[in-house]
Amino acid sequence: MVSSECQTICKNDMTYYLEEGLQVSGSNEHFVTEATGVPTASGRYVKVATVPSVEFVAGLEFRPVLGERMMANFVTFEPHTEAPRHVHEEEQIVIVLDGEFEFDLDGDVRVMRKGDVAVVPAWVPHGARTQSTTCSEVDMFNPPRRSLLDTAGAVVSAATETSAADGEGAKSSGGQEY
Repeated sequence: MVSSECQTICKNDMTYYLEEGLQVSGSNEHFVTEATGVPTASGRYVKVATVPSVEFVAGLEFRPVLGERMMANFVTFEPHTEAPRHVHEEEQIVIVLDGEFEFDLDGDVRVMRKGDVAVVPAWVPHGARTQSTTCSEVDMFNPPRRSLLDTAGAVVSAATETSAADGEGAKSSGGQEY
C-alpha cells in the first residue's frame, strides 16, 4: 500500500516536473538491465480475441487476462447496457479504448470517452452504462478480481476441454498465445 505521504510527494514532484518542463531524471534506474532477483514466471503474449468471454449481464462481455498479481479485463459494452453500481475489495483502474459510457464513481457521474481513465480504490461504489453507443475499455485489477477469476476459470476450463477435443489446446492462462 502506498502511504499518503508518498502519494503527496510523488504528486508534488510530478507537478513540479510538468510545470517546469523538466525531464524526469533517473531513467537509468527505470530501465535497469541486470536482474537483481529471480524471474517468477515466463512472459507470454495473448490474443485477446481468443480469451473465452464471460457475460454477467446481457450485452456486457469480459475477457480477463491474468498475470501473477494483477489482471487486465478487456470489456465490451453493447448499447443500452449497464454494469450495476457495486463495490469490491480489489483496486481498479478503468481505461476507455473506444466509444463512451457514463461512469458513476461514488456518485460523481461523468461521460468517459477514448483515453479517459478512472481510478477506483477498494470498496468505493461505482458502475457504468452505455446509452446509444458501444464502449470498449480495460479494467486493471490488483489483486486480480476474485469473482471474475472464479467465473472465468469455469469458462476457460470448459473451453480447454472443448479445444482439447478439437485438437486446438487453448491455454488456460488467459487466452491463446501467439
